[in-house]
Amino acid sequence: MGVTMKTTHMNFIIELLVNAVILLVLAYMMRSVAIKSFGTAILVALVVGILNATVGLLLRLPLNIVTLGLLSFVIRLLVTAIMIKIADKLFSGFIVKGFLPAVVIAVVIAIVGSVLSLG
Repeated sequence: MGVTMKTTHMNFIIELLVNAVILLVLAYMMRSVAIKSFGTAILVALVVGILNATVGLLLRLPLNIVTLGLLSFVIRLLVTAIMIKIADKLFSGFIVKGFLPAVVIAVVIAIVGSVLSLG
C-alpha cells in the first residue's frame, strides 16, 4: 500500500469517528435525538456514509441536474438528512424524532467535515 492509500484509509477512519462523536454530542444536546452507545454511533455513521455514497448519489444527481447545480449544497444537506432518517429506522438504538433534527445533524456534519478538510 502506498502512502496515499494509507492516508485515504486514515482519513476515512477519522471522519467516521468524528461523525460518531458528532452524533453522540448532538444526542446529548437535543432532546429529539437519542443514541444508545458509541458503538451504535459508529455503526450509524458508517451506514449513513454508505447510504450517502449509494442511494444519496442516486437522489442528488437528478436534483442537481434539475436545479443546474445551483442548490447543490442544500440538496446534499437534505439528502443526508433523509439518509439519517433511514438510519433511524434501521437501528433500534438510534432515534431521531422529526426531520428538522436530522437536518441539524446533517448541517453539523457538513460544517465539521468542511473544517476538517481545510486542515
